[in-house]
Amino acid sequence: MLYFCIPAYNEAPTIGLLLWRLRKVFQEQPREYEVLVYDDGSTDATAETLAPYHKVMPLTVLGGRKVGYAGAVDALCREASRRTRYPRRDAVVLLQGDFTDQPEHLPELVKRFDGGADVVVAERPAAVATVPPPVRTLRRFAPWVVRPFVSVAGVRDPFSTLRLIRVAVIRDMIKERGDAPLLEGEGWSANVDLLLRAAPHARRVETVELAPRYDVRERPTRVRAWADTMALLRFARAARGRSVRPARA
Repeated sequence: MLYFCIPAYNEAPTIGLLLWRLRKVFQEQPREYEVLVYDDGSTDATAETLAPYHKVMPLTVLGGRKVGYAGAVDALCREASRRTRYPRRDAVVLLQGDFTDQPEHLPELVKRFDGGADVVVAERPAAVATVPPPVRTLRRFAPWVVRPFVSVAGVRDPFSTLRLIRVAVIRDMIKERGDAPLLEGEGWSANVDLLLRAAPHARRVETVELAPRYDVRERPTRVRAWADTMALLRFARAARGRSVRPARA
């Protein structure tokens, strides 16, 4: 079973198209899947846009109250862990509701998972077309402020949003963290934290280069280059010494 986990906040213009494309891709894939969406207190028509998809695909909408990106990812991971019957065979796939992560890329992550990887990280190529200026600026400075303090062996881009994690690894994280949040920080800091917490429980971490799409997103980027760079620096300093080397990277 694949659990496609999507944190969503005010994504009405794109969340429907994302689910439609996801359904289309996996009509051609011999895999069972469920879609879990956390509605992070959206104030637009996100809930109304999601409603018809309950009839055509295995969709569950969680949340409804604002918990932030990290809280939404936490809730989605815990829900997938609760539902699974085969944690060694099943996987959580995290992707964004704004359509930057392309459903057509998901079979490549699944192929690495079927090959034995416990964590698969989609790394962004060095050159990506139509990147919003704040994202371009943050991508330029983020490695400089994070790598002196934390890293995961074999992973060049710990900031990416599209990734696959075996449910058994999620369960190990939950056991380790208990009632404490699975990850801290917001935005890119939360993405780094999730990888830092998952990698020590993984026998194998793999990366694959996949380009996100920014030209199909219908809202402005929520990245604030300077504020997010400072947030990454604060997170990295607090996480100093948490660099990890999985059994196989």
